[in-house]
Amino acid sequence: MSALALFVRIVNQLNEWIGRTVSWLTLGVVLVCFSVVVLRYAFNIGFVWMQDIYVWLHAIAFTLGAGYALLHDHHVRVDIFYRPASERYKAWLNLFGVLLLLLPFVTILVYWGWGYVVRSWMLQERSQNVGGMHGLYVIKSCLIAFAVLVGLQGLSIASRSILILTGNRTLLSPRDLPPAENMEGA
Repeated sequence: MSALALFVRIVNQLNEWIGRTVSWLTLGVVLVCFSVVVLRYAFNIGFVWMQDIYVWLHAIAFTLGAGYALLHDHHVRVDIFYRPASERYKAWLNLFGVLLLLLPFVTILVYWGWGYVVRSWMLQERSQNVGGMHGLYVIKSCLIAFAVLVGLQGLSIASRSILILTGNRTLLSPRDLPPAENMEGA
């Protein structure tokens, strides 16, 4: 059981670090988008590659930050049923949700997306816009990274649920407990 707790800790720290790192890309999105607007409307200058940059930065932040969002419960959930539930009920719900919904989704995404990404790398795909950015294959690779990071976080949630359901909650550090329960204990 301590191996499960270690796995939870490692995956949570990984998604925490990646999420905090890619969150800075949103600042880049705002700055580049602002620059595009100022250049276009104040100076009548436009660069297609600049428009690509802010769309691509947003795509990277969204896909690589999804595991972080799942870690901190910033995803869509029907809280009307979940919030008032007991810790054990939440653990069961999380376990089944991960096993029946999340893991099949990310598995299908990797299965169908792998060829798409490999083909993009082989073609050294670039933006379809004239004057656009090179390296679209890097952005497409974020689809696989998204599936891996969200899948790992799902396995972390399932592991945490198993520890709670088996009475081994004490093996988890306070940082690795569900966010709502962290707040209740504070």
